Amino acid sequence: MTSFFNNAEIVWGDHPKFSNVRLALLVSGKQAPEMSVCMLDIAAGTDIPIHTHDPQTDSIFILQGQGEAYVNGGWKPIAAGDYIFVPALEEHGIRNTSDDSLVLFVHHSPPLL
Repeated sequence: MTSFFNNAEIVWGDHPKFSNVRLALLVSGKQAPEMSVCMLDIAAGTDIPIHTHDPQTDSIFILQGQGEAYVNGGWKPIAAGDYIFVPALEEHGIRNTSDDSLVLFVHHSPPLL
């Protein structure tokens, strides 16, 4: 069944692993066994440490804010409208270097959540 998410009805909660990060799970692996989709709202001064996924591939679109992403062995500036593709087993991380929220749209395949 097709799903529609009205912005006003999206439910945000605390990320189960990272402090000062909120998560809105849009599509879980239970709904679509090939992928999961979420949004992350990373508070000012907060980072998601460098990590890898196995076997997930990440597709990350920056919706709002600015910060830095750890990709290809170094930190790169990111801002709204930027896109990051992270193959499985590649190191990556995100940090919010601004005074405002950094909001990401994240697609994992296969599902992470």
